[in-house]
Amino acid sequence: MSATQDFLLGMIAMGCAIASLYFLRFWRTTGDRLFLIFGVAFFVMGCIRVALGCANELGLKADEHSVYLYVLRLVAFLLIVVAIIDKNRLRSTTPQ
Repeated sequence: MSATQDFLLGMIAMGCAIASLYFLRFWRTTGDRLFLIFGVAFFVMGCIRVALGCANELGLKADEHSVYLYVLRLVAFLLIVVAIIDKNRLRSTTPQ
């Protein structure tokens, strides 16, 4: 991988970490599970980018199409879907 690709992986990982911290801060102030789950999902997405960058630096064979990275990415997106479904389920069951 080139230095530019490593730099971009780091920037994406930093962006995911910042998004995760914002969602966790909102969760702490509101107590809403949606923010907690979104924070965890963005943390997982950031970890994917860090793992990809570290694997390339260590000379291990890893790329965007690795099965393990796809599984982690699937977990992150499933967390987001679960959070949205959970939020809508709670809203529909509360009396108005």
